[in-house]
This record gives sequence, C-alpha cells and structure tokens, in this order.
Amino acid sequence: MSRIGNNPIAIPSGVTIDFKDNLLTVKGKLGELSQNIQDVELTIEDTNIVVTRPSDSKTARTNHGLYRSLIFNMIEGVSNGWTKQLELVGVGYRASNQGNKLDLALGFSHNIVIDVAPEVTVETISEKGKNPIVKLTSHDKQLVGQVAAKIRGFRKPEPYKGKGVKFVGEELRRKAGKSA
Repeated sequence: MSRIGNNPIAIPSGVTIDFKDNLLTVKGKLGELSQNIQDVELTIEDTNIVVTRPSDSKTARTNHGLYRSLIFNMIEGVSNGWTKQLELVGVGYRASNQGNKLDLALGFSHNIVIDVAPEVTVETISEKGKNPIVKLTSHDKQLVGQVAAKIRGFRKPEPYKGKGVKFVGEELRRKAGKSA
C-alpha cells in the first residue's frame, strides 16, 4: 500500500480544480498548472481530493503515490508558490539580474548570462560581507528546481574549500587537504 497515495489532499480556498479526459487543471492566485493523469482515479469532493488506484498492477501502484505528490505540489504552487535560494561561495563571485536575465560572475574569464523562463522570477541579494544569494520563485516546482540545478551546474561546490554555487542550507561533505 502506498502511504503517501492514501492521504487526502486538502483544497485551499481560492483554488479551482477541473478534471476532464485524464487532464487535471489547477488554477489559483499565482497561476495555472495542468497534468495528464493515468492509471489512477481521482475523487474530487468540495474540500478534498482522494487518489485511488483501480487495480494492483505494477504501473497503478507506482503511479499512485507519484500522482498524489504531483497534485499536492500543483495545489501548493498555485496557492503559495515555490522558492529556491542559491548561495555563491567564493572570492569575486557575483550575481545581478535585469528582469529575467541573470548575470553570474563565477571566476571564469567571462560572465555567464542566462535567460530564465518567464514563469520564474529572479531576485539577487547582495549584502556587504555576505555571499550573494540568487532567489528563484515560481508556481511550478519542477521548473524552479530545473533552473536552480542548471545554475548550480555552472560551478558545483568543491569539497576542499566549499567554493561554488550551493543551495542555501545545503550541507557539503568536506575533505581534508594535503597533510604536511
């Protein structure tokens, strides 16, 4: 039995849900998301959604918890939104943005300029004496994670000094350097 899949999903006020022809559409104050749903059945009540599986086939069992999590993330995204914060650790590492263009100085001979998807809002925070922070916000959890992973991939944190782009709160495995 899927423990996650059996939990009902609460629908907050201000969120409308439409389910037709295996396409679930969730609308809220921050935007609209849609997802194609297969191998599971949805029961939509006035304040809850219950995901059930029609059979115990392998695909139905694997999709039971998956679709419940996807639906929960969609509802959470259109009502509250998702945020990821990246910290630039290193001497001379800087970030600035003009709208949805993100300009990163990560120690290469040139700056990296990224056009971020229009659904994602970018904010850069630079305080004196602290590492610069890039804050990504959107209603789509998958898109925020994908953009954050792309930015982190330009300069992953290295294990000796911890220099690079890391998530705020991420614990890095550090290695000891050379011993004399």
